[in-house]
Amino acid sequence: MRSASVSRRTAETDVAVSIALDGTGKAEISTGVGFLDHMLELFARHGLFDVTVKVTGDLHVDQHHTTEDTGIALGQAIVKALGDKKGIARYADIHLPMDETLTRVALDISGRPFLVFRTTFPTEKIGAFDTELVREFFQAFAINAGLTLHVETLYGENSHHIAESCFKGLARVLREAVAVDPREEGRVPSTKGTL
Repeated sequence: MRSASVSRRTAETDVAVSIALDGTGKAEISTGVGFLDHMLELFARHGLFDVTVKVTGDLHVDQHHTTEDTGIALGQAIVKALGDKKGIARYADIHLPMDETLTRVALDISGRPFLVFRTTFPTEKIGAFDTELVREFFQAFAINAGLTLHVETLYGENSHHIAESCFKGLARVLREAVAVDPREEGRVPSTKGTL
């Protein structure tokens, strides 16, 4: 099984993450941020990843460091779990509907981190969660996982639905991109021979 664990400790957060890419969607999530927990549970379930996340953060300040550092550690765990990336599909994209919302997510496990995030939220908060932190999570995750990641919400009216479509879309494209393609016969899917 392709799996990895990462621990990250700073003056602001203490993060422990583990992921199994060939899992069943089990999630044990405890970040102290209820909405982030919900999004990570969706990520695990729709990606069919087994994910454990335990975070103690400076929530007395705000939810920024906890959200960003969780994205960093989860991205680093993805890189470790993928190893040499031999045989993976590499690319994937989806249009993910969530009620009135439609979000397009496209991904390349390229080793060249880049995020295009064209998603806006009609509200500044979802419950107590700052909607600007959705982008912060995706930025930290993409950079640390070495992904070229494009996220664009084509339309939507409900902030919760918009965020959920982004996380579910990420889960589904990552699930497809990390899948082993038997036709690759264990080769790295690049003419360069490395990703």
